[in-house]
Parts: sequence; structure tokens; C-alpha cells
Amino acid sequence: MIAMTAIVAGCSTDIGEGFVSRFRGAEATIPTEQDAGVRKAVVRPGDASEIIAALQARPSVIVSGTPYARVSHAVIASDARVAEAELRVAKLREEAARKNWMPTIGPRVSLTSLGDLVAEMVVNQVLFDNGRKVAERDLAKADVERAAVQLVEDGNQRVFDALSLYVTAEENRDLSLHLNRAYDDMAKFEWVMQQRVQGGVSNTSDLNVLQQKLASIRARSAEAQEAEATALAELNAMTATSLTDLRGLGGLRDDTAGEALGVLRARAEREQALATARIERAGHLPGLAATGSVDGYGDTSGGLEVTTDSLFGLGTLAEFKAIEATKETSDRKVAEARETADRHIASQQSRLVAYKRQAGEAKGLTAAAKQNLDMFQRQFEGGQRQVMDVVNTYETYARALETEIELKYKAARAELELARLRGALAEGGAI
Repeated sequence: MIAMTAIVAGCSTDIGEGFVSRFRGAEATIPTEQDAGVRKAVVRPGDASEIIAALQARPSVIVSGTPYARVSHAVIASDARVAEAELRVAKLREEAARKNWMPTIGPRVSLTSLGDLVAEMVVNQVLFDNGRKVAERDLAKADVERAAVQLVEDGNQRVFDALSLYVTAEENRDLSLHLNRAYDDMAKFEWVMQQRVQGGVSNTSDLNVLQQKLASIRARSAEAQEAEATALAELNAMTATSLTDLRGLGGLRDDTAGEALGVLRARAEREQALATARIERAGHLPGLAATGSVDGYGDTSGGLEVTTDSLFGLGTLAEFKAIEATKETSDRKVAEARETADRHIASQQSRLVAYKRQAGEAKGLTAAAKQNLDMFQRQFEGGQRQVMDVVNTYETYARALETEIELKYKAARAELELARLRGALAEGGAI
């Protein structure tokens, strides 16, 4: 540690001489952390943040080279990164807090009883503060950790929002293609029915039913195209480059990214709460500071003074108990956050498994419906079935295919939601 004489002399020569002349006998090394609750701002291995290290090593489950990866890179590159600016501010504050153990110097202006204005330069050095300075540095460090977690959370949420829009666009694109094919197929049946009506074989009621079905398919196809265009427009607004020509779903690895971001946030908030509690506790206890001053005439003065932020009152003991209870409360919040994250992840995993199973079943039902349709088609060509029989069978096949598309994208959304809950959509080091 730095000797008191060196501290004072480094601030002002005149002040240092006067200060040392008065406190030559008290010249000593500033107490250590164990003795006085003040330590030198030196980064030691134990000072490294586990939360920051966990965030930097956080991988992304998005497979590189896939459409998902292109969307992810595009939205991260065009992010306004408000949370990054907040993290930069927190880091600057932490850098300032690292030097809070050093003496402070500044002017003091006062009015004497004779009406004279007296200006002095004052230097102050904390000798004993019940660990307040240490707690202030810990609080600044916890603020950086909380801002870093917020940055990664924002990045994951942004990627999730963009991929959700992309999945919506892909789903409506597939649905529109399916409905357009269904319209073309149904139009063939409508042409056959028109010929039969003109030949007097069938009545116009069946033709009207077919025309209504065609109108419904055409309207649903237009609705799907509009939903696709809306999702793509919103997605392109989030990126610097257009993603309109991008096609296909991406892949996600079934990997975990460590603790959920909600748990890391709760841990950072715990450190904030504990550091704040230690600062509040130190504010109720007396401390010791050395002060020295020099006025405009070169006269110096100095001394030791007992400092405290708050006086004792009838409620002080209750405040101490409340401060001591902060640790237990913070620990419970971390445990609750971990339980909530585990519960949501387990629920989403079950939902994803269910959607994948249902999608597989729907694919089998679609294949069976297609076989039945082919059989009815052959029977119709052989004169064994009516047109409306084939139309009804075709509708069953079209609904099965539509259900298969719906479940396919439900599974894709569930997979994205699971990755979001794990905080594994954006790579921590890249953010």
C-alpha cells in the first residue's frame, strides 16, 4: 500500500509539507483489507467475474451456413445495441470505482464570522470505513455483470424475434404454394363438372359448390401471401440486407449453453443487492479519515476525524437485521429463478417432442390420404365414382397436408422457443 506521506505529497507539495509536519508521528501504511476494510485496486485471479466468463463462452445452437445462421448474423450486425452502450457506461463506472481507495482533493469555500471569504484546498484519505470502499467496487462490478447479462439477453431476444418472423414467412409461403396447387387441382374438377352440367348429366348445385370451394381456396391463398409479405417486411426492417430470397428452415443443435440467462441475471442482481447491503451497513458504523488543508496564505491544518453517514436511532437495529436478511432473500431469488427456468425448459422440451411426434403422424396420414385419393381417381376414370366423391376425397388429402405443414412449423417454433429459454440463439463471444 502507499504511505500516507506519499499520498499527500503526490496531491500537493504545500499541502503535503503541512500535513506531514502535523502527522509525522502518525506516518504509517494504510491498513489492509483485513485491518481496515480498504484494499488496493489490484485485479487478482479471484476478482475475475464468473458471470462474464460464462457469457463470453456461451455458444450458439444455430448451425452455421443455414438460413437461420444468415438471419442471425444479419440482425446482430444491424442491432442498435442499446444494451451495449449501457454496458460501456457500467464499465466506465467500474473503472472509476477501482480508484475509490485513493485520496480525494478539492476546494472548500466558507464565510467566517467577520464576513471574510476563506478558500482552502482540502485532501481527504479514508483510513477505516468498515468495508464500504470494497463494497462500492463490488457493486460497480456487479453492475457490469448485470449489464452484460442484459446485452446477451437482448441479443438472444432479437435473434428469436427475427427467426420467428422468418418461420412465419416460410410457413405462409408453404401454405400459399399448397393452396395454389389445391386451387389448380380443384379447377380441373370444376371444368369436368361444367362439362357434365352442359351435357345434362349433373345439376348446377354441384357446380356452385365447387365454385364456392375455389373462391375459398383463392381467398385463403391471398391471405397467406399477405401474411408472408408482412413478416418479410418486418424482418427486412430489422436487417441491413434483404432476406426476401432466403428459403428453407435452418438447423439447431440439441446442445445446452450452460445456466439460463434468467439465472445469470438473478446471480448478478444478488451481487448487486449484497454490495448495496454492505454499503448501507457501513453507513451506520463509524469510520476514520485523515484530512489536510491549505489556505490561500499557505497556512496548513490537518487531523483525524470520525465519520458516519447515519446516526443511531430507535430503528437502527431493525435496519441492521433487514440488511443481514438481504443475503437470504437474494439466495432465494436465485433458487427461484433456477427453478422457474428449469420448469419452463422442461415444459418446452415436452411440447417440442409432442409436436415432432404429431408432425410424424400427420405425415403418415397425408401419405394414406394420397393413396386413397389415387384409388378414387382411378375408380372415377373407370366410371365407378362420381366427381363429388373424388372432390371430397381430395379435400381430405388437402386438409391432411395442411395439418402436416402446420405441425411442421409448430415444431420449428417450439425448437426456437426452447433455444430462447436456454439463451442459446446468439453466441456470447460474438455479442
